[in-house]
Amino acid sequence: MKPVDGLKEIVKIIKLILSVLAVLIAFVLVLYLNPQIFQSKKTDPANWKPRSVLTDLEGESQASLINYGHEIITKTPEYIGPLSSDESMRFAGNNLTCQNCHLQAGTKPGSGSFVGVANRFPQFRGRENKMGTLQERINGCMERSMNGDTLSENSLEMNAIIAYIEWLSEDVPEDKVNTYKGFAKLVLPEEKADPLIGKSIYEQTCVVCHGADGQGLRLNENSLYQYPPLWGKDTYNDGAGMTRVITAAEFIKGNMPFLQATLENPVLTDAEAYHVAAYINSFDRPEKSNKEADFPDKKLKPVSTPYGPWTDTFSAEQHKYGPFQPIMAFYEKEFGLKKSK
Repeated sequence: MKPVDGLKEIVKIIKLILSVLAVLIAFVLVLYLNPQIFQSKKTDPANWKPRSVLTDLEGESQASLINYGHEIITKTPEYIGPLSSDESMRFAGNNLTCQNCHLQAGTKPGSGSFVGVANRFPQFRGRENKMGTLQERINGCMERSMNGDTLSENSLEMNAIIAYIEWLSEDVPEDKVNTYKGFAKLVLPEEKADPLIGKSIYEQTCVVCHGADGQGLRLNENSLYQYPPLWGKDTYNDGAGMTRVITAAEFIKGNMPFLQATLENPVLTDAEAYHVAAYINSFDRPEKSNKEADFPDKKLKPVSTPYGPWTDTFSAEQHKYGPFQPIMAFYEKEFGLKKSK
């Protein structure tokens, strides 16, 4: 190789190195001026909020499926319930929507939010005494809260609901997980929940939405409820979690009166929510068949489960209305189980 040719090669290499350095410098400069480009929601919890199909679906590979899941959650009777034009799709047995309990399409804290829930499955469920999938949990709601039949786990509708819940469960900051988990914390009154006291509170704070007869409000029998019924034939059955006074009281405390109470600023006291829950659950509702098969290990049954059998001698009335502390003390002494519900 001639000296001139060698020099040309060296110049080429130097130019290449300088080009690479220029690209790296530009990259670093862009990153310095725009650090948010590579930051996920998870790294900025101060500005984090639950996702919304109205603003956050752009660029999602499963956008159509996620949106369909949201539609089912918010308009359940029209897609998989009594209002569906396709009779084969009428899986739900009442006209509640999923968001009647999971408020704001499952994004409101203190209302059994879907935010982060997919990350907790598979999950042990005492009611079935086994590890259960998210699909099984949804079908539990279908049979109890929706008083209906299960969806096929491979159906488009099940996949859509799962896609929506999983989407809401992505990139949830650690310090937000507990905020969106479950219901409000309740300091359990050491007395029996009294439906008569609950009736008085209900008449002051709940009648305007749910009616004196507890049948809610909607334009006609072919429309969705603006406010859902709380008892009677078109609501959750007697095997649903909301029939447990403690669970219902936790939900009521964090969310009712509607659009007034929040998890951080409840309107009703713990005792008021407790008595209102007793009043609501003092009325008849659809019956769930085969409830005696729930909780194969009866020791794991929540103390406020209002239907037997139980592994104790407390009355059915005490299991329904309390006081619950003596029942809790029994299970801790006899079986070493600390129960809060």
